[in-house]
Amino acid sequence: MTAMESADDAPALPSPAAVRELTRDRPVLAATLCCLLSFTAFWVVQRLADVTMIDLMVYRAEGWTARTGHDLYDMRATEAGLPNTYPPFAALLFMPLTLVGVPEMRTLATLGNLALLVALVHLALRLTGRPLPVSRPAAALALSAAVVWCEPIWTTLRYGQINLLLTVLVLWDLTRRPGDAGYRWVGLGIGIAAGIKLTPALFAVLLTTAGLVRAWQRLRARSRTGPAQDPGRTGLLQACWNPLLRQAVTACAAFLGTVLLAGLLMPRDSHRFWTEVVFSANRPGHVEQTANQSLRGLLARLLHTPEPGVWWLAAAAVVTLAGLAAGTAALLAGLEAWAVSACAVTALLISPVAWSHHWVWCVPLLLLLGSEALRRSGRRLWRAGTVATGLLFCSYALWWVPHTPGERAELRQHAGQMLLSGGYPLFGAAFLCLAAVVAVRARRRQAVAKE
Repeated sequence: MTAMESADDAPALPSPAAVRELTRDRPVLAATLCCLLSFTAFWVVQRLADVTMIDLMVYRAEGWTARTGHDLYDMRATEAGLPNTYPPFAALLFMPLTLVGVPEMRTLATLGNLALLVALVHLALRLTGRPLPVSRPAAALALSAAVVWCEPIWTTLRYGQINLLLTVLVLWDLTRRPGDAGYRWVGLGIGIAAGIKLTPALFAVLLTTAGLVRAWQRLRARSRTGPAQDPGRTGLLQACWNPLLRQAVTACAAFLGTVLLAGLLMPRDSHRFWTEVVFSANRPGHVEQTANQSLRGLLARLLHTPEPGVWWLAAAAVVTLAGLAAGTAALLAGLEAWAVSACAVTALLISPVAWSHHWVWCVPLLLLLGSEALRRSGRRLWRAGTVATGLLFCSYALWWVPHTPGERAELRQHAGQMLLSGGYPLFGAAFLCLAAVVAVRARRRQAVAKE
């Protein structure tokens, strides 16, 4: 055999491009396996815990009530006699739940929520905008395997809640950039989410506030140029109009569309919701329950009263102004992740009732803090904050205090129990302070750079 024949018979070595192609998907495959194992363990543990998915049963009852034409807000579902607290548009979306059996509905809801969790992590990573050592799908799958065990995520799947869908709708809007498909429709997800549950409407308020500030800045800049540089070819409206205002208008239009659709199909229920139910802050349950992780719940436990009244109104007003100011400053400084997170935390704090499972926003918050810990020079402090935040949301500490339904033991909590049951709102207040500092410093750097 000649040397030439030996070389021809030897197996050809793969090219560098082929090697990269073969190894590129390994992180994705490993992350997929890790995610499936974690999700399977999660599913088994929840089945062993005999979760009832009680809120999903309420959604099914709402869909059935809307389908049969009965009074949506006289309805009581499950053995607990839970009422409907959502806008009537939500009941229209829940009608398909009545088309399958209860076991199938629970299985589909669990699978859907797990898929939404992966989508949430993917969008949160996109929001932070930090380069990753692996592809974003691999990172999203690996992180989803871990955050599924956070208390808000566990409780969301335990009750069959809709929180992950609402969060994904909002982030789907706010992570799209110019040039992305559907960018001109940014705001649609926020409007639909607000039509299902009112709390996401605060994101439209943030966009409006930031858009008005940007319009004012443009007017100031236009006035400084003088008539020689700006002969007035563009009208005042064109000078003020900006993408933030367009997104806010789209969100408001989408929300009004949900209201009008529900009003046409369910006029009686719509009238009752917007004239009566929307003002019933105590309708979801006792405000002092440890599961209520809003400012109102925290103050009710702190003051040992089921109705904190003016104290809550004053605190909510201050937090609303502070949160919107921090979010607006961050958004105008180009810190979208901080702006979105500040707005989400503000909405949770000022809501009359923010059950612990509403805090699924802990996932974007954790990823944001973790990203800052990897990026900033003072990493130790940021890493400590990230770890502390992860421990808070994975500790289930709010359930360590007496919380037997009907006994209202939360009204008799001592200082240590109040601290355990107030972890989320206390973290939220601290996060808003941090967001304000980060936004102000970024704005100052921008001002110095312009000079």
